[in-house]
Amino acid sequence: MTAPGGTRTPEPTAAGDSAAAEFRVLITVGCFEPGVRGGGPVRSVANIIDTAPHHVVPTLVTRDRDLGTTEPYPELSGRWCRRGRSAIFYLNLRRPAHYRLLWQRLRRVHFDLLYVNGIWSVFSLLSILALRLRLIRATAVLLAPRGECSVAALALNGAKKRAFLRLWRPMLRRLPLTWHASTQAEGDDIRAVFPWARVIVQQNQTAAPGVVAQPDPGRPGAPARLVFIGRISPMKNLDLAIAALAEASRPVTFDIYGPMEDAAYWARCEALRARLPAHVTVNYRGLLPHDDVAPTFARYDAFLFPTRGENFGHVIAESLSACCPVICSDRTPWSAVFEAGGGRVVRPLTVAGLAQEIERVAGMSAQERHRARLAAGAAYRQWCQENRDGNVLSVFAAPDSLPS
Repeated sequence: MTAPGGTRTPEPTAAGDSAAAEFRVLITVGCFEPGVRGGGPVRSVANIIDTAPHHVVPTLVTRDRDLGTTEPYPELSGRWCRRGRSAIFYLNLRRPAHYRLLWQRLRRVHFDLLYVNGIWSVFSLLSILALRLRLIRATAVLLAPRGECSVAALALNGAKKRAFLRLWRPMLRRLPLTWHASTQAEGDDIRAVFPWARVIVQQNQTAAPGVVAQPDPGRPGAPARLVFIGRISPMKNLDLAIAALAEASRPVTFDIYGPMEDAAYWARCEALRARLPAHVTVNYRGLLPHDDVAPTFARYDAFLFPTRGENFGHVIAESLSACCPVICSDRTPWSAVFEAGGGRVVRPLTVAGLAQEIERVAGMSAQERHRARLAAGAAYRQWCQENRDGNVLSVFAAPDSLPS
């Protein structure tokens, strides 16, 4: 079998089966390719395993279907696949036979590291429990919360999360655990929830090394073309964007791409859309395969993204790499790039503040929008030069570099 992004090989073995493996890593993540609904964590994990140094050999366990869907991926469920040097298993959580097949492989390996992605995922809970019950063996644990420790994220379903943390904290504290933060701000968020946490800060990796799409000049007199690409959930604040569009005095087109995670939230967005003036057009365009994201951004004048918080924001990098300026909150690590020409930071993040930025873009000429798009690409190129991505697995495989 061939994993998405990989090459066709014979039936693989678990990563630790090779005597030549120097550093064995078991990675668990709730959603992975070919899924498109999992957002940035899918990109982060894919980039990490694809760029792992040769002495690191990953084994990845993930769900056999996309986030929020019931149909498994064709020909992947319950199968071991190979992606480069990485072995991947697609697990159906309701199939006992899958657990037996998985355990038959994993029990033969003593992993150097268990790398858990997400706090609330059932995969995180199962992998930690399996380690505690000695069903799997690992010398150390690395946990990446993927933004789930931010104040905004913790506030969503806050009562359930607080109850869960009362049980989760003591279990985590007894583990040989290090936390992976992608920014210093995320490290601070982790310590606010887990004051005893040992944290390493390692930026998430981006796949695009530079500008991957050049902007078209645009048609003189055409309305501003704005876009949203992302998960349709309260964290992404799409309802604020639609409410701000109601204040636009000039024609604007706003296209929305992404999975609908929360039906009640989308209903709120639909109600706001129904009250928009006639000169504002809002369209829901459905899901985008990952390979279509950058080319899609290249067709728009700005990415409207009033997110409540991003620990990194791969979709921001993808927008800038397509020369699409970003109109964003100040709750991402990208504010300096926006202020250097990559877009605009909305402070404070209000309907009025966002409406002012929409009006600014709508009032530009085609030439002015084109110049703004070229500036976004230039700001991204500069960011790429200043931020050479390192791989968190190679950092962790060098114990001298870890905090005490």
